[in-house]
Amino acid sequence: MDQFPRDEHRISGYCEICKTDHSLGSSEAVPFCLDLMNELDKAGRIDFAVAQEDADPACSAEPLFGQARGQMFGVMVYLDRTGERRTAHAFSGQYNGQWNAPGWVPPLLDEDVFFSITAATERRIKQLGREMDAVGKDTDEYRSLFSERRRISRGLMREIHSAYMVRNFRGELKSMPEIALTTGGLPTGTGDCCAPKLLNYAAENGFKPVSIAEFYYGMENRSGSRLHKHFYPSCPDKCGLILGYMLCGL
Repeated sequence: MDQFPRDEHRISGYCEICKTDHSLGSSEAVPFCLDLMNELDKAGRIDFAVAQEDADPACSAEPLFGQARGQMFGVMVYLDRTGERRTAHAFSGQYNGQWNAPGWVPPLLDEDVFFSITAATERRIKQLGREMDAVGKDTDEYRSLFSERRRISRGLMREIHSAYMVRNFRGELKSMPEIALTTGGLPTGTGDCCAPKLLNYAAENGFKPVSIAEFYYGMENRSGSRLHKHFYPSCPDKCGLILGYMLCGL
């Protein structure tokens, strides 16, 4: 396992409102990350909050050590409305195709909204893929189908990102494209990492985050840049686009 994070400010981003960087320390959350690692080791599943007989097979930790490889997990220490210290934890993106699991904070995007947006469009994208497979790659028809599929995919991603509602600690609620620090399209997965989920959960419930730390659990990723039980800072290319806004007012 990696050493404790060396630098204190692991969660950070530039705030366009304040024209400065906002950050949140990681050190206080690290021991709770170690507890979470031990819980995952012991239970072998992420729905350890429920009894074994009620466990969902889709929540098994086994895929994290198979072809799907590992995933990022995070823990937040926060003060609840009475000032009591508590913790919450999140996983990045979807877990084995699921947005939600018992005991974990929810995503920024409502699950029902996501499926209502994607259902029909994804069927059309898959249909275009089948049509492309049926024609030669060097044909005008293939190129036309490819362009159409790309156009629809990009439009779908813009629609999905617009459905992400992001809170900060100034009491503001905006869609993700409104607050992201980019003039181009948002990278896939923006808003799905652990830190944005945890901060949004805190802001939505009137809690005050004290510390957030994130670690990777499972088989190393294909590039070798993420290793089992190692800690990592928030990613600048995705989280860095929105964390400054999310931390504003804390």
